[in-house]
Amino acid sequence: MSRAGRGFPVLLLAMAAAFGAPGRSAGELAKVDLELVLAVDVSRSMDPEEQAIQRKGYEDAFRSPEVLAAILGGGLGRIAVTYVEWAGTEIQNVIVPWTAIVDAETAGGFADAIARHNPQRLSRTSIAGALDHAGTLFGARYNGIRRVIDISGDGPNNQGRLVEAARDDALRDGVVINGLPLLVRPAGFGFGIENLDEYYEDCVIGGAGAFVLPVTDWSQFGAAVRRKLVLEISGMPARLHLAQATARDKVDCQIGEKLWEQRMRNLELQ
Repeated sequence: MSRAGRGFPVLLLAMAAAFGAPGRSAGELAKVDLELVLAVDVSRSMDPEEQAIQRKGYEDAFRSPEVLAAILGGGLGRIAVTYVEWAGTEIQNVIVPWTAIVDAETAGGFADAIARHNPQRLSRTSIAGALDHAGTLFGARYNGIRRVIDISGDGPNNQGRLVEAARDDALRDGVVINGLPLLVRPAGFGFGIENLDEYYEDCVIGGAGAFVLPVTDWSQFGAAVRRKLVLEISGMPARLHLAQATARDKVDCQIGEKLWEQRMRNLELQ
C-alpha cells in the first residue's frame, strides 16, 4: 500500500492515542518515529516583531516540503510534536499540545495552531526550567522511538537550578537536546553573551548526534528552523559542531547567573 493510502488509518491511530483513556502504558501508546518538544524562548529581550518572526519561522517550516518529506521518510512515517513557550523558572506554556503529524494536512493543522497564537513577553531566562518541563511531557500520548528537545533562546540561563544539572537529567532519560542559539543582539545587550553558541555547545545540548545551529541575523531564522527540523526528524547522524580554528576554554555555565547577580548589585549601589 502507498504512503498516501496508509494516511487514513494512521490518522485514526493518532486520534485514538490523543483521545484514549489516560494512564496507559508506553506500549499501548501510538508509536511514532519521534517525539519532539519545540521549546521557544519568549523572554523580554525579544520584542514583538522578533517574536512574530520566530513564530512565523516555525509555522512556515511545517508547511515546507522538505520538513514533510523528512517526516514521511521515517520508518513509521509519522512524528508527534508539541510547541512550548518559556521564560523564567515558572513560565513554561504549552501553546500547541501533542499533535501527530502524518501528512500535509496534519502538518498544516499544526502550523495553523502556531499561527493562531500571539506570544507574550515574559521575564527572566530559565533554560533549566524549560528543559525540566519539556522532560515531563514525553510519553503522555505517544511512544517515540526517539525523543528530542529543540530549544531556542537568546541568552544564558539566569534563573532556577543549574542548566548542566537539568541537561544531565534529560540525557539520563535518553532525551537528545539540540540548540538554536539566537546571536542577533550586540554582546552585552540585556543578559546576552557574545559566545552564546559556545555556551549552548558546552552547557545545554547533549545526547547522540546533538547539535547547535546558531542564528546571527533574523533573516536567517526561517531557513535555520527548516534545516534544524529536517536534521532532527530524519535522525541524521551528522553533528554540527562549532567551527573552531584553535582550542578554547570551556564556557562558564553559570555566566548568566553571575551577570544577573552583578546587575542586581549595581542597582543596589545606585
